[in-house]
Amino acid sequence: MTNSYQLIDSGEGEKLEQFGKHLIARPCAQALWPKSHPEKWTPDSTFTRDPDGHWDKKLTSQWTIEFSGLKFLVKQTDFGHMGLFPEHAGHWDWMQKCIQGKDARVLNLFAYSGAATLALAKAGAKVTHLDASKGMVDWARENAKLNQLEDAPVRWIVDDAMKFLRREIKRESFYEGVILDPPSFGRGKQGQVFKIEDDLPELLALCKEVLSDTPLFTLLSCHTPGITPLVLRHMLGGGECGEMTIPGPLDLPCGSFARRSYA
Repeated sequence: MTNSYQLIDSGEGEKLEQFGKHLIARPCAQALWPKSHPEKWTPDSTFTRDPDGHWDKKLTSQWTIEFSGLKFLVKQTDFGHMGLFPEHAGHWDWMQKCIQGKDARVLNLFAYSGAATLALAKAGAKVTHLDASKGMVDWARENAKLNQLEDAPVRWIVDDAMKFLRREIKRESFYEGVILDPPSFGRGKQGQVFKIEDDLPELLALCKEVLSDTPLFTLLSCHTPGITPLVLRHMLGGGECGEMTIPGPLDLPCGSFARRSYA
């Protein structure tokens, strides 16, 4: 029995993934092609979006998997997420190479359950991990402990990204690296609304202001339909761009990215 993650198959609007001991089926709007291995579609649990999104079967409250050199707690959430976005794994090595041998402070915005934070902390970076959800920050801290990184130099912050950035600018607090994976839409606890099409330009302008005089990298990614890699590269002001994918029988597209190395 595998204790890792694997994309088993995709097609007909779904994806089939192995999360350690469980086989999970979830919707995937991009998977318009026929399934490569229909005989393998015997999931332990399936998430369905209609009408409001639900799991047909609740599994163990949480379990541990290993993926790309790190350990993660995974579990079923009400939104259909599992606590791991494997399409981001290709960025972890890139960021580690960017900071190799350097004293790097990195700001991770919309940091979710902390995969990028863990990869950077493991490579010796000082990371500020920020998410608006206390539950997600707690989850990330559990992942850090699972990887014996609970004593790594990580600041765990629950806050609104825009508000935090403005305060950091006033405090003249700077970073050598910035990561941001903003949602398409979000609503803060004080009623503030984030809409990527409206707010991304200001967000990126604020991120630019907190970069130090010796920056190492900026990484921008999103999962918003219609925002292509080229759009993100233009907004970032250059660098490389592309689709994030998960390898499988047919590689599965899972969003866009643009990234810049300043070294």
